[in-house]
Amino acid sequence: QVQLVESGGGLVQAGGSLRLSCAASGRTFSSYIMAWFRQAPGKEREFVAAISWSGDSTYYADSVKGRFTISRDNAKYMVYLQMNSLKPEDTAVYYCAADRYIVPRDWGREEEYEYWGQGTQVTVSS
Repeated sequence: QVQLVESGGGLVQAGGSLRLSCAASGRTFSSYIMAWFRQAPGKEREFVAAISWSGDSTYYADSVKGRFTISRDNAKYMVYLQMNSLKPEDTAVYYCAADRYIVPRDWGREEEYEYWGQGTQVTVSS
């Protein structure tokens, strides 16, 4: 099993940056696909970014491509989401997710992930 705890959320002005962190527990962290999702008020949860177990492959939603970067440090059991050029529409609760057995074409599917963190709030003011 994997337990996930997000941190790093907060209030930032449009155009600013934040880095979210996800601390994972579990002996096999390095074998998990890791991802970030977000849920804005009144909207369904949506995919943001995913990264392979080795960190060699990444996948982004079109809405964040070129602005957000996902990375991981397997030695520290950490996953990060660097968010630059933030927009008010990026305001949401951001969730870290993990699963071991997801083919790359399904990395953006919420239902494929078994483990979830509690979320961290990101608010971008205009």
